[in-house]
Amino acid sequence: MVNIRMATVHDLIEIQQCNLWCLPENYQMKYYFYHILSWPQLLWVAEDFDGSIVGYVLAKMEEDDAKPPPHGHITSLAVLRTHRKRGIATALMRRSQVEMHEVFGAEFVSLHVRKSNRAAFHLYNETLKYEISDIERGYYADGEDAYDMRCTFGGGKEDDNEREKEMEEKVDEDEHDVEVVTKNVEQIAVA
Repeated sequence: MVNIRMATVHDLIEIQQCNLWCLPENYQMKYYFYHILSWPQLLWVAEDFDGSIVGYVLAKMEEDDAKPPPHGHITSLAVLRTHRKRGIATALMRRSQVEMHEVFGAEFVSLHVRKSNRAAFHLYNETLKYEISDIERGYYADGEDAYDMRCTFGGGKEDDNEREKEMEEKVDEDEHDVEVVTKNVEQIAVA
């Protein structure tokens, strides 16, 4: 069974290891510390039955006062190959987005994704309803372009309450789906 929970400082080494296994964009440990000390509510992990970290989302609030309104940014999302296609990435993203909106009052969240990363683009665009805001030429170290994508959380107070309730329900559904898929995979593995 995979458990989605808020990350702690004790998870940072495994988060970094997951990042190194999954992504070409890597960070020094001080960057993870910066995130968890500044926005602990926005870092979430997927923990396998044995306590190992199999996925994470690293997110932050944008600090540039010149760019109102308040908004969040997904710095990094990764799930080990062995645990993909189980809804884990969706559950991690939704959990972080709920906290971004409820705790920090974010009106939207942004992220960058490689133009060539079709699986991630599908997750963001089709499943999570992000839209392309811009294309950043040469964004990545290897020169590849990135889509700058955004997901808006809602309008007025009524919209916010409805959106929060909807997001909470989706988070609960995602966590249930992750649990069901994990149990099915475990049953197949035992058989």
